[in-house]
Amino acid sequence: MYKQEKINPYGQGEKAEQVEQMFNNIAPTYDKLNHFLSWAFDKYWRRQAIKTLQVYSPQWVLDVATGTGDFAIYATRVLDPSKVIACDISEGMMEIGREKVKKEGLDRVISFDKQDCLNMSYPNETFDAVITAFGIRNFADLDKGLREMHRVLNKGGHISILELTSPIDFPMKQLFRLYSHTILPFLGRLISKDASAYTYLTKTIEAFPQGEEMVEILKKAGFKEAGFLRLTFGICTMYYAEK
Repeated sequence: MYKQEKINPYGQGEKAEQVEQMFNNIAPTYDKLNHFLSWAFDKYWRRQAIKTLQVYSPQWVLDVATGTGDFAIYATRVLDPSKVIACDISEGMMEIGREKVKKEGLDRVISFDKQDCLNMSYPNETFDAVITAFGIRNFADLDKGLREMHRVLNKGGHISILELTSPIDFPMKQLFRLYSHTILPFLGRLISKDASAYTYLTKTIEAFPQGEEMVEILKKAGFKEAGFLRLTFGICTMYYAEK
């Protein structure tokens, strides 16, 4: 079982509160850093993930660990759903997301909701699709978080997950390790002014289950037809499954 305790950047204490604090701290620079540190590939990865849902035309969509709402915004543009709920533990991140959504004129469709993603308040079988990008590796209990996502998904509904991963092939494996251990933490610390956030990022990527192992975890949570696709030399992996 994957536990965030292994890589908690703040020592002892309540894990959810520590993650919330960290993301509140980096919220003002989060979008800029995401695009910069991923060489803007994060936009391409979101496009690829949402494309897998187009054929199903989901009307109610949940974006778990939404951050500043980029995934929710792109899903709304492409899928044209009737409702998107974007939930997160960080109010600071969502406040930025609300401003972006209002500016885009999408506030009638997208709403933000502060939730503990391990214990969401939504009724069983509420959503046609559940999406999440670069957030589930922050869960204190991955299995419980995935079971919650399975619970709120309608029967026959689909899940699309994006997560940063470590490349497995030479030379990208070696290059990414160098980048993630030196350049990424340095630039993240310089721009975000948070000394621990981007060191924590590297640790979560390396500790998180990947590929076939993650597919088995999805199946254990109750999903079927689970699979994965490595993107951009394995820097990011898309996981998909059905309830």
